[in-house]
Amino acid sequence: MIVTLTPNPSLDRTLAVDRLFLGAVQRASSGWSEPSGKGVNVALALRAHGFPTRAVLPVGGPDGARLAAMLDEAGIDHVSVPIAGNVRSNVSILEPGGTVTKVNEPGPVLTTDEVEALLEAALKTAAQASWLVGSGSLPDGTPDDLYAQLIHRAHDIGIPVAIDTSGTPLLAALPAGPDLIKPNAHELAEAAGAPVTTIGEAVDAAQHLRGMGARAILASLGVDGALLVENDEVLHAEVIVDNPQSAVGAGDALLSGFLAGGATGEPALRTALQWAATALQQPGTLLGPRIDEDSFRLIFHDRPDRLRRLRTG
Repeated sequence: MIVTLTPNPSLDRTLAVDRLFLGAVQRASSGWSEPSGKGVNVALALRAHGFPTRAVLPVGGPDGARLAAMLDEAGIDHVSVPIAGNVRSNVSILEPGGTVTKVNEPGPVLTTDEVEALLEAALKTAAQASWLVGSGSLPDGTPDDLYAQLIHRAHDIGIPVAIDTSGTPLLAALPAGPDLIKPNAHELAEAAGAPVTTIGEAVDAAQHLRGMGARAILASLGVDGALLVENDEVLHAEVIVDNPQSAVGAGDALLSGFLAGGATGEPALRTALQWAATALQQPGTLLGPRIDEDSFRLIFHDRPDRLRRLRTG
């Protein structure tokens, strides 16, 4: 089983439009609500592919109650930690071709006692897990080293930890020795303090973060695929999807597939990209996996082209 911790979950509303015009009144062609937050998305992807998972998250206010109810409806086993504040609501505007514009609320303010209760719930739940995933932004009131605390305490009981966050929380987590981190190209560059415009620069940045404490890096590079840097191995692979619908949750599906696929080497990276390709062909995160290997192509590069420029924006 894989346990996820989402310190800042959300209730997400997605509206589909033919084209987004700023400053204009528009009609959406469709709309739907989903439980979200990066760790929740990881759990949703795992559940959709039949992999056992349990999500740990703070729940408070009317939006939190609705979020918990939606997790129940989706069949997601979860541990809700009560908080006084109201869980945030986010809005996504989806355009044809998969372009997404997101507006995210900052989230509730957690007290010191609520933060400790959240950590304790995650560690207790993960006691027999194969992986513990700490994922997403941190709400106000949460210390920057929350994920570092999670790593240290999980390692004390022998549980490997994957971290997917950015900025100061990521930098604070690195010295604690996360077993895996999953930055995107922008987050990779930000954490390494160096530009990432080519495959070679992405490899160098990943190696730099390994020197700072991360044991392995799975970097999502958008249309340029994914890069895995672990031990002495560097793998680059990409997936070409025939009919992309939305990139929402694709990075979380990538991480989910990697962990479910064994969490090391080419087999895990292959599963990761298959799950990401499946997510890209769906407008949201609650639909079934529907893996159709004829609808996308995986390309593995035996020797990553270090000079190749990234197309990722």
